[in-house]
Amino acid sequence: MGGDAAADAVLAPLYRAGVDLDDVRRVVGGVTRRALVCVDETSGERWVHPERDPQVRLDAAGLARGRIAGARALLVDTEDPEAALAAVTYARSVGVATVLDADSRVPELEALLEQVDFPIVSRSLAEALGGGSAWQGVRVLAEGGPRLAIVTLGDEGCIAVTRGADSVLVSSAFDVAVCDTTGAGDAFHAGFIWALLAGRGMKEMLRVANAVAGLNCKALGAQAGLPTSDRVVEFLAKCARSPEENE
Repeated sequence: MGGDAAADAVLAPLYRAGVDLDDVRRVVGGVTRRALVCVDETSGERWVHPERDPQVRLDAAGLARGRIAGARALLVDTEDPEAALAAVTYARSVGVATVLDADSRVPELEALLEQVDFPIVSRSLAEALGGGSAWQGVRVLAEGGPRLAIVTLGDEGCIAVTRGADSVLVSSAFDVAVCDTTGAGDAFHAGFIWALLAGRGMKEMLRVANAVAGLNCKALGAQAGLPTSDRVVEFLAKCARSPEENE
């Protein structure tokens, strides 16, 4: 984070939620990352115009390896790919489950895909990997040997392939009143990791992830709709499973 007031605003809801922020780095003189988000009032779709200070970045040398070793799961993205690769490589060496959030190609992507247990990528990246087909892209992801490779498809839910499997798992999105899709991908990752740590099966992990993403779309902003675990369990109990989820 930067050393500015914007960082305080970003960290405040995490602090209120009881998240341990001891290892959050504040860069003196740096500007906290921000973005202008434009939301279509009719569909809830959004366009993000980011602004990032090059001073505010993670480097491999600054990783808190003790924190990683003591974790049950590690989530990385591709914003600081060298640090992400160092982190997942170390996590694998100490037996920590790893999850990747990726929506664009970076030079380190192939190496990351070889290390992570659960790559979760956007439709656009999957299509780039699969020659225009997200369904082929998820198979390409699975070739790296992950435990489960996943492609998010927005209002179509997600598809996934387990290591060594021939068939593609399909998990449908939930029908919700969409206000704003900002943060839906991040919410999907959060739901997936929560279900992973709760010991849910693969199909249920995808279903939970879709539920958390859908519920988050019901409110304006990236965090206002984030549900509690109790809300997720209640929501899923009321929703019928799709035919493909019952297979």
